Amino acid sequence: MTARPDTSGPVTDATAQVLARAALDAVGAAGGYAGGVYVRSGTEGLLLMAAVTGLPAPLFRPWWRMHVNRPYPVAEAYRSGQSVHLPDAESAMRRFPQLMAGLPFPFGSLYEPVTRGRERYGVLFVLRPATPGVPVGPGDRKRLRAVAARLAGELAALAAGGAEVTWEGDPACVPGPGPGPGGGPGGDASGSAKSTARSTAAGGPAGTARSTAAGGPAGSPAESPATGARAAVDRLDLAVLSVDRQGVIGFANSRARSAATTLLGSDGAELSGRILWEALPWLGHPAYEDHFRAAFLAPAPVHFQTAPRGTEPSPHWLSVGLHPAIDGVTVTIAQTETPTYAPESLVRPGTGLGSSGQGSPADRASALYRPVALAIALTEAVTARQVSMVVTDELLPAFGGRQLAIYLLGEGHLHLAWETGFPQGFLDRFDGVALDVRLPGVETLTSGRPLFFESMQHLAAAYPGIELDSAVGARAFLPLIASGRPVGSCILGFDAPRGFSPEERTVLTALAGLIAQALERARRYDSEAALARGLQAALLPHRLPVRENVVTVGRYLPGTAGMDVGGDWYDVIEARGGQLALIIGDVQGHGVAAAATMGQLRSAVRAFTLGGNTPEQVMRGTNELLIDLDPGQFASCCYVLLDPASGLALAVRAGHPQPLLRHPGGRTEVLDLAGGTVLGVDAEAEYPVTRLRIEPGAVLALYTDGLVEIAGADIDVGVERLRAALADAGPGPLTETADRLVSEAGHSTDRPDDIALLLASRTSAPEVVTPERADPDQAVPHEARAARDSPRAEPRRTAP
Repeated sequence: MTARPDTSGPVTDATAQVLARAALDAVGAAGGYAGGVYVRSGTEGLLLMAAVTGLPAPLFRPWWRMHVNRPYPVAEAYRSGQSVHLPDAESAMRRFPQLMAGLPFPFGSLYEPVTRGRERYGVLFVLRPATPGVPVGPGDRKRLRAVAARLAGELAALAAGGAEVTWEGDPACVPGPGPGPGGGPGGDASGSAKSTARSTAAGGPAGTARSTAAGGPAGSPAESPATGARAAVDRLDLAVLSVDRQGVIGFANSRARSAATTLLGSDGAELSGRILWEALPWLGHPAYEDHFRAAFLAPAPVHFQTAPRGTEPSPHWLSVGLHPAIDGVTVTIAQTETPTYAPESLVRPGTGLGSSGQGSPADRASALYRPVALAIALTEAVTARQVSMVVTDELLPAFGGRQLAIYLLGEGHLHLAWETGFPQGFLDRFDGVALDVRLPGVETLTSGRPLFFESMQHLAAAYPGIELDSAVGARAFLPLIASGRPVGSCILGFDAPRGFSPEERTVLTALAGLIAQALERARRYDSEAALARGLQAALLPHRLPVRENVVTVGRYLPGTAGMDVGGDWYDVIEARGGQLALIIGDVQGHGVAAAATMGQLRSAVRAFTLGGNTPEQVMRGTNELLIDLDPGQFASCCYVLLDPASGLALAVRAGHPQPLLRHPGGRTEVLDLAGGTVLGVDAEAEYPVTRLRIEPGAVLALYTDGLVEIAGADIDVGVERLRAALADAGPGPLTETADRLVSEAGHSTDRPDDIALLLASRTSAPEVVTPERADPDQAVPHEARAARDSPRAEPRRTAP
């Protein structure tokens, strides 16, 4: 890969060329001023910004990496496979507050997943002017989807040819096509985008405007207006720089050129053609990054004051103005009076939060967006693993760290819970250490004081004989204490020696408290979730009955979006006359109340069935009972009474999804059972019976809606996907079929609802298998395979 994030150099790799062209096409299609594409990396769950146009890539370095489980629109689009449209800052703040914590500017943004079939490649994004109260139009949505579809097709073709379609390294910075017709973003930029991409890929110039603007010859009469404009700007008593959207200086007026070293603090080299922050390094100070982000993301001018930069501080002050437009930013710099409040950090650059020097309030105000994002993200993290990943993604970049380790306290010992950046296996020797061992990670917790070591020599001197993973670097050991209760300790590692300012120590100590509270909540969640899973497993059947000529398999998966017990359930009941009742149901809501109702309904259905009632009577009696038990609760249910010998079945349905039936030849259909209203709503509800026959080798699938619900899509789409999966499963073992149907849902990290699945198949010959026990820590499997016709006692009729 030859493209660098701080240049507009040629993009030679085939994949990079495709991505660069797509980034430009996306910006033109959606009327944006900037955009790019995130692509899968070699690290599972990590997206990397692969191409960007219309923005100086180094200025947005904190957003180069994006984990797919984070609450950002890029990750949401990738996870869900659905478009994310944020027309203004208000909608972005409402849906993605963490994004706005780092980029609190008025801009609109669109995110389009790049998918082909089940293959997910990445996400296109476009930034454009905000349109408060006006949603993204259907034309823009359609055009952006078309660009994403075209990109997915090109990536699929590259992959089929053996090319890599993942990304490693820094993003390629692609020169933009410039403004559309009329100077605005609304024109069709696709043609110029492709031309620019081709020019960039070939290594040639993106156009001649830069050489002309930089002061080249303008001999023809057509260039006279430009010459007059330059002359007018040269008369101004202030430095004027024209910067394109990649941050490259295209024009410098005479004042900027003549006073480059005295006024601007430049190194004396030519300004035109250089990256702004290379030509004027002091403008790249963290204190000013947010000002430039604001100029590149929002249309309003930005003004701030600063001191001239050089190796020594100067008493002179400068007023800097940033005037953005669709094709770049005009930078004005003029001398001004010393402000009443002149913070030290502005006089002495290179200090502040995240640097190796001292800090000040002004620096912290501009560089604290990462800790702010950390605090927001910690409120959303649920498990200990999620907390650790948030700390890795937000805390390390904020302070320039490279290593992180989190130890949790358990039964008087510290156990390693998370590590990143350390040599593999190095921290194993410290896992499980007692609290009386003299180690910095232990003493920071027992004393409650953070420990900072500005070099590895200082650490070795304080703890003689301690094993070190590196001879160079710095370390911070933070106590994790929540409301006075010790939780563990956190270790931050740095690759080079560095100091820790008083402000940094204060911030790190405060953040350690937030981390401790999040970990404490996560541990409670983990224990309560385990308890909930145990309760759910106890309420479901521990084993399914074994009958001749029929196999039944059940699966249950809890939801991932909370610790509440779900209300989904299934059951198989041996009825009178050798019949078998197959039941599946879904109680509204989650939590203990839903689980309790589920347990009562399961008992009621069992009692009515064992009492010899018909399917219609079972459903009517259960409906009346639910209304009596809890008038505000309702549930759906599907009940099938099967005669294993003949295959005849009587089915009733109460507001439940239609079952699926795979015939022996493989044809799979969605049944059309007559149905009544959900249980618990109407005491006079009728539940008509549908007769059907299940042939030997056929498979009947009963399921709850959690298995077929897809965010942003109609439920029929999910039902069709399940039908196709059942058809593709073939005539293999029923256990494998069940595992296949729930496998995709089981791998999802964002599943708001629980799932129940019950499969039944008639067999032509007996098959002896021992029933499985339920495992409360996994999807709950139950099997019933034909064994023998063992005599059993006639069930006692129970009054419902």
